[in-house]
Amino acid sequence: MQDICVRKICLQRICAISFLTLALTTLASAQLPSGGNAFVGYSYVHGETFTNTHTAIQAPGGDANMNGWEASVEGKYLPWLGGVIALNWHYGGRDTICFVSRPCSAFRLSAARDMLLVGPRVSTQLGKYRPFAEVLFGVGYQSDKGGGISNSDLTFATAFGGGLDYSLVRSVALRAQLRLVHTSFFGGGQNDPQVSTGLVFRF
Repeated sequence: MQDICVRKICLQRICAISFLTLALTTLASAQLPSGGNAFVGYSYVHGETFTNTHTAIQAPGGDANMNGWEASVEGKYLPWLGGVIALNWHYGGRDTICFVSRPCSAFRLSAARDMLLVGPRVSTQLGKYRPFAEVLFGVGYQSDKGGGISNSDLTFATAFGGGLDYSLVRSVALRAQLRLVHTSFFGGGQNDPQVSTGLVFRF
């Protein structure tokens, strides 16, 4: 019951932040989005599995290379200002070998992380290049499994970073972006780099 309440609080916070961000950008420009772009591509995050968790595993926590993908939409309110909604999924894990009070045997600790982020993005067009910077807020969910045990947590998440779009043709560009993502899974603090690349479709 307590876990359900915590998740409800997190969802309420992200809804409030999303509404505030969209309201501020709308008031700043006094208009609806006049265009924008959609991005889809590969994404990598250096995360952790069984972070700050007391389990029956002798060495529970550890780094995890997590691969996945990201999809985002940006609405342009001003030529240099947009509002972004980003959704990403990552999956990965690490290998470990020991249980407490059990014989050592190899097994895998797997992790899955999903995040929904929203926030403002500023950018400028320089010929075929469009550099941008952003600050995003949202919610993250991670589940860990391995060795016959599992856990999961939902937490508030923030991210800041930027990237670069390179125009291939008039309506399609190639993107590379880097973010530092802060989460608080299982009562601890994590600062994980996230790298994404893929195609941008302008509208």
